[in-house]
Amino acid sequence: MAKAERDVERIYSTEEVVAKLRRLADALESGSSFRIQVAGERFRVPARAVFSVEHERGEDEEEVEFQLKWPLSEESDDAEGDAVV
Repeated sequence: MAKAERDVERIYSTEEVVAKLRRLADALESGSSFRIQVAGERFRVPARAVFSVEHERGEDEEEVEFQLKWPLSEESDDAEGDAVV
């Protein structure tokens, strides 16, 4: 069964972001897949996800995005060793 498309953005407190990033860094460093919950939905990011950083500048603001991307076919990877983020 295909998952519904989704495009959400959630604002977190500094403390929440620090905790998520710390757990994410641990998972990336150990080469593990991990689970994360965003805006009420929990999902798994495979260890082979590609990490990128994007910077945008406009006339009145700048933005930095940290992004993990992976093909949906990789979701069937072995989920053992998942870190919860």
